[in-house]
Order: sequence, then structure tokens, then C-alpha cells
Amino acid sequence: MAHLLYLVRHGEQVDAEHGVEDGRLSPRGVRQAHAIAQRLSGVHFDSAWTSPLLRATETAAIMQQRLPAVEFEPSSLLLDCIPSGLEPDTPLPFQSFLKSIRPAEAEAGAAQMHDAAEHWLRPSRGDVNELLITHNFVIGWFVREVMQSPHWQWMGLNQANCGLTIIRRRSGKPPQLVVHNDLGHLPPEDRTGLPIPQPY
Repeated sequence: MAHLLYLVRHGEQVDAEHGVEDGRLSPRGVRQAHAIAQRLSGVHFDSAWTSPLLRATETAAIMQQRLPAVEFEPSSLLLDCIPSGLEPDTPLPFQSFLKSIRPAEAEAGAAQMHDAAEHWLRPSRGDVNELLITHNFVIGWFVREVMQSPHWQWMGLNQANCGLTIIRRRSGKPPQLVVHNDLGHLPPEDRTGLPIPQPY
């Protein structure tokens, strides 16, 4: 029996590089959403959720055109958040970012992701496929949780816009990472959202 959780980061938003907090999808973001919908068109989903933020709900709406049987339900557990704060073992390259985060914001994000893991990482009986449209940090935290990595590790687990991550939940066993940030459905020119590699 397979209990699979499909995680998709929203499509590219307009002017994301200029600090727009929650813009509409860019034309490329629309193409990305159509591409991931085509990729998943043969999968039967028993349930689907989306972050309530505009860039995620627009991605879900485009995907629903290709997946008409899927009804997306908004969930605040999938909102963009900071899943953890500065800790003693946080590597130096990540410390400056986390120092800028208010402790209350990190605590709220940690509580949100604890509840999200309790909700979606528990196995169910039978074959179950669930689809989540959410954000980079949220998916990074799910992957970190499955791998049982240090809390700060979500910062080093990046997902491209409309990249696909799949987690398998198993009764009596820890969850298993099946696919992380698969971009096979996206042509190179439509692969966005990953950090720009720095020259050495």
C-alpha cells in the first residue's frame, strides 16, 4: 500500500525579485503551473490543499483545470513561514538571516510546522494520494523532518517554482523521501526559484 504526499511549490510570481510579498503569477509562473498539472494529470488524488496566499491559490486554480476532479482546500498550515530560529548549531552562513527574524515569528512558524507534520506525515490505511501547493520553506521543513536533519537544515533544501517533491508515509516505519525537487516537466528556461550559484 502506498500513502504518498505530493508537495509542489507555487509558480513564479510577478516581481518576486523586487520584494513583492504576494504577487500574482508571472507568465512564466502560469506556464510552470500548467506543466506540473500535466505531469500529475494521471494521478488520482484523494485530497488536495493549498496555501491561502495568492501565488499558491493561482497555481492551484491553473492545476485544477487539468485536474478537474481535484478540489483544493485552503489551509493556514501551508502558509509561508520561518520554521525555526537561530540555534547553537546553526551554521555561520545561515546565522545572519535568522538573526533578523523576531523570536516570536520563528516560534509561530515552528508551531505551524509541528501541526503540519502531525496532519500530513501520518500514514492512512489503503492507497492514498494527497497534493499540497505551498512554499519553499514549508517544503524544505517537510523534507528536513523526513530526513531527521538538524532544524536549520530547511534553509539548505531549496525547491524550484513548481518543482515536485514526493514523500511516502508508512505504518510502523518512518516516512521516506521518494522524490525531491523533480524538474523533469519544466524546460530549462522555465526553471526558477533556486538560489543563483556563487562562483568559487
